[in-house]
Amino acid sequence: MEELVTITGTVEYITFRNNENGYTVLDFSSGGELFTATGNVGELYCGEKVTFSGKWSVHPTFGKQFRIEGCQREMPETAADMLSYLSSGIIKGVKEKTAQKIVERFGEDTFSVIENCPERLAEIKGISRERAREISTEFKKRAAEREALISLEKYGMTTAECLRVFKVFGKNSVATVERNPYLLCSEGIGITFDKACEIAARLPVPPADEYRISAGIIYAVRHNLYNGHTCLPREKLIPPCCDLLGCNEETIEIHLDKVIEQKQLVSDVISGREFIFMPDIYNAEKRAANTVLFMKRYAPKCFCDIDEEINKAELISGVLYNEQQRLAIKLAVEKGILILTGGPGTGKTTTLRGILRVFESQGLEVALAAPTGRAAKRMSELTGRDAQTIHRMLEVEWDRNDRPVFQRNKRNPLSAGAVIIDELSMVDIVLFSSLLDALPIGCRLVMVGDSDQLPPVGAGNVLHDMINSKALPVVELKEVFRQAMESLIVTNAHKIVSGEIPELSVTDKDFFFMERNSPFLAAKTVTELCSARLPKAYGYSPLEDIQVLCPSRKGESGTVNLNKHLQNAINPPAKHKREHNFGQRVFREGDKLMQTKNNYNIPWTSKEKEGLGVFNGDIGLLEKIDEPAHMLYVRFDDKTAEYPFEAGAELEHAYAVTVHKSQGNEFEAVVMPVSGVVEQLAYRNLLYTAVTRAKKLMILVGSRNTVERMTLNNSKAKRYSALKSFIMLGEDG
Repeated sequence: MEELVTITGTVEYITFRNNENGYTVLDFSSGGELFTATGNVGELYCGEKVTFSGKWSVHPTFGKQFRIEGCQREMPETAADMLSYLSSGIIKGVKEKTAQKIVERFGEDTFSVIENCPERLAEIKGISRERAREISTEFKKRAAEREALISLEKYGMTTAECLRVFKVFGKNSVATVERNPYLLCSEGIGITFDKACEIAARLPVPPADEYRISAGIIYAVRHNLYNGHTCLPREKLIPPCCDLLGCNEETIEIHLDKVIEQKQLVSDVISGREFIFMPDIYNAEKRAANTVLFMKRYAPKCFCDIDEEINKAELISGVLYNEQQRLAIKLAVEKGILILTGGPGTGKTTTLRGILRVFESQGLEVALAAPTGRAAKRMSELTGRDAQTIHRMLEVEWDRNDRPVFQRNKRNPLSAGAVIIDELSMVDIVLFSSLLDALPIGCRLVMVGDSDQLPPVGAGNVLHDMINSKALPVVELKEVFRQAMESLIVTNAHKIVSGEIPELSVTDKDFFFMERNSPFLAAKTVTELCSARLPKAYGYSPLEDIQVLCPSRKGESGTVNLNKHLQNAINPPAKHKREHNFGQRVFREGDKLMQTKNNYNIPWTSKEKEGLGVFNGDIGLLEKIDEPAHMLYVRFDDKTAEYPFEAGAELEHAYAVTVHKSQGNEFEAVVMPVSGVVEQLAYRNLLYTAVTRAKKLMILVGSRNTVERMTLNNSKAKRYSALKSFIMLGEDG
């Protein structure tokens, strides 16, 4: 790993500053040389003397630059330095002339006067007593931030981390960290437990060990949210905590009881077994269970002849619904809540259109939504109605710690009389609970999904838990329609989900298998297919129509390696294409990119409107790199998002993505390498999910043995969740 270098000098000019996260572009002089430095440094001012730590890089257009990873600063001590500080505009209400008058009057006592005797500023002509107090208040605020940054950076924290700490703890930041550095592991700051341990080791007085043990236990529970678990059995939690903290079981048990007593974790006994939850996740599962049962028990009354309405819908659409489809439409109207599930070709879309027609014939305002932008767009195309992401429907905003806050909730519910959600299999418990909170009393809810697909990336197993509770109305469509049977994608998908080996020998339909007996050859063939063969044979766009789906990120045929090959083949370097390095990755204009986490701060514009927020799994094209402004412009379907460079870490190449990341999307053509798949990923519903992402063409490249192994392996990674149990308990109660 490249070592950090340190360099001391003077800030000459601030080119750009993002006030939200402290990202700054500046000119810096050191040893008679002027150069550009970039990074999260917070508030700096022209003339300030600082020491940066970071790495040198050479930009193809702008030359030598210094990427700042740490910044050490000192409060100005001389009158000249104080003048530079006040003249920089960093203190609201103080401009250059005013700064000069203040420093001329008070000299090296300037800062002491502003902080401790602000009324003396009124001795200067043009400064009223009120303005003097305002200057003092702003100065103290800035001074507290700077002093906190200076102190916290000594403990090995980056400037960006220091800024997050100050945002949460304010002027008490240093005292709080020195007393208990493990508070930094909280969600609002997000420092890892390992990093908190490193900071603790640098403190002048070691913190109490009980802080470390309690924080480690909470960290272990929170960490498992990223593995999909909403809770953990107590006996499963103890051993990893012992390993992490180097404690015996008795010590962990004692401290676990303490954090439960302090309500930092929640304990609940389910079917005679104790489970441990994060409080917000526990509340989300509890609320969701209570709400769906309430909706079932107090379904809105139906004042029409449902069968007659269904007959009218058949007449209008020219479709004859089968028995299960008619049942689904009837239950959607009568029961207030319905889960509609089924594989490809079973008529989910036709049924959904029928439900929509009957709802609308009853004068209901119907809202349609899906977890991702692409899924919402597809839903809109299939129904002929406007659909949006669940986040957008709930009018997402964010709090001071960049956590989502939905404006639609119990106090401000949606106005819809019915809500239809597609791709429910990928909705996690937090989003699902927030959706239920926003439904008005009497609103009907229809949830559509394929229960055989992968569970959501986030915590929970919402669709499976609700179906398996057997407490809610569920219609599973099983009959594959004749026209769908003509597609080998559809018939092979049903074979896979039934544990039958898919047909791999047919060469004249929409599903192909190309045998390549090594990951290297599979990767080579995948690259050729996407860059040349499929565009030539079918006219497909490598960027818009073809998607490579991989079981894993790692290996010769994983996403990391394939993205490098595909980028070089599909979007090679050219003089007219600007590039920018983000760590080991090179982003180039024209690249296919994916957003890897929800970011509610990214602004976007379209022809019709503008807004904020780009979400995990959104795929777009990098249209422009603006080096002077340090911005990336990425087009996601009909909207263009504006990324400051520091947010580029949330993007990655998307020529190839994992099957997990593809959920909620459909693609004209899918190419999937099936060679060298590790055992823990060689399972049935991963293969099934990949196949059902393809609309018109599916190509598997690799080992026949791997395809067979995945099809026959119906084991699924254990995912602990409590929604099913809470629904069943509520139903019994």
